[in-house]
Order: sequence, then C-alpha cells, then structure tokens
Amino acid sequence: MSLLAGKTVVVSGVGAGLGRQVAAAVVREGGNAVLGARTGSALAEAAAGIDPEGTRTAYRAADITDEGRCEALAALALERFGGIDAVVHVAALDSHFGGLADADFAAWRTVLDVNLLGTLRMTRACLPALRAGGGGSVVFIGTQSAIAAPTEVRQAAYAASKGALTSAMYSLARELGPDRIRVNTVLPGWMWGPPVQAYTRFTARAEGVPEEEVRARLAGRMALPDLATDGDVAEAVVFLASDRARAITGQSLLVNAGEVMR
Repeated sequence: MSLLAGKTVVVSGVGAGLGRQVAAAVVREGGNAVLGARTGSALAEAAAGIDPEGTRTAYRAADITDEGRCEALAALALERFGGIDAVVHVAALDSHFGGLADADFAAWRTVLDVNLLGTLRMTRACLPALRAGGGGSVVFIGTQSAIAAPTEVRQAAYAASKGALTSAMYSLARELGPDRIRVNTVLPGWMWGPPVQAYTRFTARAEGVPEEEVRARLAGRMALPDLATDGDVAEAVVFLASDRARAITGQSLLVNAGEVMR
C-alpha cells in the first residue's frame, strides 16, 4: 500500500534539492503534489520531471513572505485536487552566514521572516482545508544546527530561525491537535544535496584536495559511514505526512546518519 495514496500534499520551496525530492516521493507514494516556490520556471521543470503527464502535480509561484501568495497556493490545491491532507515546508533562506559579533540584524530579520513567519503563514493558509478534511499533517524542515552548531560554518541566523520554528511546533501541536492536525519537524544534518555539494567543491578548491576527501571527512563523523541524502530526508518527510504517523505529533526527528544523537 502506498503511503500517500489519494492524498494531496502542498510542498513549499521546490527547487533542485530537497523540495523536489519530497515532491517526487509524494507522487511515488501515490499522492498529489502541489508545488510552490518563488521561481515559476523552476517549478515547471520540477513538475515535468516528477510527473510528465501532469496528472498528479500542480504548481504556482509562491513567496511565503506574501500572505496572499500563500493563500493562492492553498487555493490551487483545492481547485485542482479538492483538498489538502498535508503541507511540507521546505522553503527557507539559508544563505546568510556569520555569528553574533558580525551580525547584520536587518539580514537576521529577513531570515526570520522567511524561515519562521513565512512557514507559519503558509501553514495558516492551509488550515481551513486541513480542518475541512478532518485533519492531516504539517511537516517542518528544521536543522541539526539548531541543537548542535557546526564548526565549519557559522549560520547563527538560520539556526536561530529554525530553532524558533521547532519551538513553535510544540504550541501548534497542542493548538491543532483537537482538529487532528499533527505537527512535526524533520532535522537534517549534513545532507548530500546541492548546498553540501557546493560546500564540498568550495572547500576542496580552497584546500587543494580532491572533493571526495572533503566528503569522506564529513562522513567519517557519522555513526553510519556516509552522509544522509536529500532523498533520505524526503523518506522521513513522507512517513510523517502519512497516516502511518497518525499518533505522532510535536516531535523532532534527526536524519543525520547518527552524527548527533538524542
């Protein structure tokens, strides 16, 4: 039995990496995927690759800092598939680097507006449909950095925003639980996909070593001797979006090959 047979899942932040892997996993597991991202051309490319016949996907350009765009993406799910059973929040701003000493707090506000408030805007836009369907699932994408800061890079704003989102999860799980809406968070660590691949290339060039050496150095820190991939994280997401996780809410799941355990 497919995990998401007949279910409709809204996925924000569908690009070349995790968002696309999540959307592909939704379709593979029998669901309908409603794709959102800021760039329409990227959405069209992703939808064509995931669902060439166009029967199981729909997409609309959506900036999660714009409440109206969030509502329009939720409306598309209703127009095309008649409801919403789950929403997965991949959209995020992770390109601001630095710590406290060199903090640009205007940039921090932008990060918080996207990663925390944008995710909550998109969730609220989907609430009426989730309630009308008798409940469902909300899955946040957090980060291991929120509980264990990496030594290689400083992304304090990103970590803080995702940590705040995980804290918000607890309140939402209580608030929405009576409507049978579950709220959980997946926390990826070093995830082999476009961002970590770019980091590996940059570090290899800077150090004058092969890229595989940099990857092996990262993988050597894991209990399992490899890095989790975007696809591995997507598998955890579709489980939490499915009815197999019907009794799970207010939980954070690390997908990190065992680098950090708790």
